[in-house]
This record gives sequence, C-alpha cells and structure tokens, in this order.
Amino acid sequence: MLSRILFVCLSLSLYSAGSSLSCRWVDHKFRQHSETSLDLLNTMANNSTNSTEDAQVEDTVAFPNDLYSQASKASAEDKLHFTVQVLEEAAALFEEDHSNASWEENTVENFVNVVNQQADGLRSCTGSHGHKKKNKKLHMYFKRLSSHVLKKMSHSAEAWELIRKEIRTHLMRADQLVSSLLNTN
Repeated sequence: MLSRILFVCLSLSLYSAGSSLSCRWVDHKFRQHSETSLDLLNTMANNSTNSTEDAQVEDTVAFPNDLYSQASKASAEDKLHFTVQVLEEAAALFEEDHSNASWEENTVENFVNVVNQQADGLRSCTGSHGHKKKNKKLHMYFKRLSSHVLKKMSHSAEAWELIRKEIRTHLMRADQLVSSLLNTN
C-alpha cells in the first residue's frame, strides 16, 4: 500500500515537472520563433514585386479584432489554444498555391515550418487536453481569406501580398497574447 502511494506521488511529481518543462518553451523559444516568422514575412515583402492597398482586404474580409479581444480576456490555456489555431490556420493558407507570388520557395517553406513549430511548442504547453474545440468564427475568417481573397483573385501576386500583410498582423497579435502570459508569470 505504501509503495502504491509512493508511486502515485512520484508519478504526479514527474507529470508536474514535465508540464512546467514543456512550458519553458514559451519562455525561451516562442519569442525567437515569433521574430523569425515575422522576419521571413518581411523577407517575402522585400522580394515582392507588387503593391496593394490594405483597404482591399478590410473591405473583403474584416480583421477579427473582436475574437482577439475575447481571447485576451480568456484563461491562459484558452489563449494558448486560440494562438495555436491562428498559427495553424496561417500555415494552412501558405500551403495553398503561391506560385504567382514572387517569393522564394524556400522562404515560404521556412515560414510554414517556423509557424508549425510555434504551434507545436504552444500545444505542448496545454497539456493532455490539447484537443480543444476550434473557434468556428476564427476558422470561418481564414476560410473567407482563402475564398474571398486568394481564390477570387486567382492566387495572384497581389492577393498573396494582401494575405502576407494580414498574416503579419495576426502574428503580431498572437505574439501579444502569448506575451501577456509571460508578463503574468
């Protein structure tokens, strides 16, 4: 009986140690990955041969400020889940046909890899209950970006520049959400 109690205590200790270790990723790696992903987006802008007006996306698909406002008031775990979804949705957009964009292929691949690493790292901080239901409004927003911007504009270089700017804003807002967790710890 005593050995079972000791085993349970040891298991709980290891689990909590593992949980705090996995969240070290946020403290030590998230900022680095965030800066890298923004740098890669800026590199894409520098390699871009087109110019667009920001108002075109705003008229087509309004930025979901209300969703970010709700997420900023949510629990730490919900903030992480929301940010993971933003990162996953952003990566999925950049996996669409971007052959008309003037970006170097390896820059786009590096961007998608870094964003996926961010999502995986944050997911590791949510523990075993990482399979939370996705935010439908956020998913529909990204779906509208795909259909109302990319598809309607035939995945043109101009459409991709609009998406690049929009995703840059998302990454900056996601960084703010995660940074708010660091400031409270």
